[in-house]
This record gives sequence, structure tokens and C-alpha cells, in this order.
Amino acid sequence: MLNTLLHGAPTDLPPLVIVHGLFGSGRNWGVIAKRLCDTRQVIAVDQRNHGDSPWTDSHGYEDMAADLAEVIEAHGGRADVLGHSMGGKAAMVLALTRPELVNRLIVADVAPVAYGHTQMHNIDAMRGVDLSRVQRRSDAAEQLEAVLPDAGLRAFFLQSLDVGARRWKLNLDLLATEMPKILDFPDLTGAAFDGPVLFLSGGASDYVQPEHRPRIKALFPKARFAGIPETGHWLHAEKPRDFEAAVRGWLATAS
Repeated sequence: MLNTLLHGAPTDLPPLVIVHGLFGSGRNWGVIAKRLCDTRQVIAVDQRNHGDSPWTDSHGYEDMAADLAEVIEAHGGRADVLGHSMGGKAAMVLALTRPELVNRLIVADVAPVAYGHTQMHNIDAMRGVDLSRVQRRSDAAEQLEAVLPDAGLRAFFLQSLDVGARRWKLNLDLLATEMPKILDFPDLTGAAFDGPVLFLSGGASDYVQPEHRPRIKALFPKARFAGIPETGHWLHAEKPRDFEAAVRGWLATAS
């Protein structure tokens, strides 16, 4: 089973399962998870090939959805699910293939479509770090700075570096091989999830476009849309309080 980080105790409400995006981990969501667990248990997962979860030989969305199903079945059999980016796609596939497990769904800044961008340059940057020269996290940061000028991005990646073991907690080679699947979205012809769904996007992000809405509505007929102004793709990190308020408000009112 996936590694899980539990916040709070079970209540009468369904637990909230948080599913991180590419190169992330459940720990990245610690602050938001701790704040949201005042009313329900929050379960932040490490997806396969990330964090402290097992490394595998595949990384398709059907695989990731099956992983999430196993977690939910172990925690009562029904949950609200929040997924960001790659995690949002995994959560959508879960809802479409195992709708009985999903009470409500929140999809953060991603659509059920194929994207043309790639993350290979970031994988190459991390693979380019000479781990034999890393005694402390700053040693890796210094090496990454030459190819990744964005300090925030470097700090995010370095959260997945196990300095003591001199290894990345990311299965970088497998993620590189499976990148076409990660960028794509599976063809689930005839599938639809009839439960409440919120597509919550960054106002300055281009991941969810108006032309995506017909596809979204075909798969998720009850989909609603909201945005956080002046926020990019990492909306939960850029404006965590606004993100938390939007999630909390929708979970309290959605039906």
C-alpha cells in the first residue's frame, strides 16, 4: 500500500484523501492537511515512485487510481478526494472507474486532457546532481542552481532528497520512461462520475482552459468551477489560506 500520513482522527464525516502532483509527496501538504483535519481525518499519500511509497515498474493513471482505491478501502471505503495536477488526474480516474469509493472530488489546476509540456528537463536536472558530493542539502542546491534558476523549484525538488542515503526519493528513471503516460489522460469511453466535483484553478495558470469544459462536463456532469486570482499552477503553495478556504467552503456546502 502507499505510504500515508494521517492527520486527525476519524469522524462521522468521510476522510479527505490528498493526492500530490509530480515530484511531490504527502509531506508537501502537511500544513494544509493539519488545518483541514479539525473536522475530519485527512490522509495525505505518497504516490507510487514518490516519497516513502514503493517504486514500481509502471506509472499509469489506472495504476495510481488502483493505489488510491486500496487506501480508501483501508479507511472505511468512501472518501472525499483532493488531487493536484498529476494527483488530480489520478483522482479523476479513480472517480471514473471506482465511483463508489468517492464521495466528492476536488481537482486542483488540471483537466482530463493530454498536455504538450514535459518535465524531462527537471528530471535531467535532478539526475545530473552528483550525489557522491552531497554531504548536506545545500550541496545539492548549489549543483541544481546552475541549471534551475528558480529557487522555489529547487527547494521543492530538494524535499525529495534523502541526504543521509544520498538518493532521490523519486524513481526518476521510471518517471522519465512513463512521462508520455503522465502527460496524457486515459481514454475511458462511456465513463462518467455523477457526484459533486470542484475544479479549482489558479487564476494565472493555463492548465484549465475554457475549451476543456465540454470534456470535463462529459465526464463530470455536476462539475463546478472556481479560481484563485493571481495564482499559478502551484495554487496551494502560493496562496495556502485562500486554497484552504475554498476547499473547506466547498466541502461544507457541496451536495
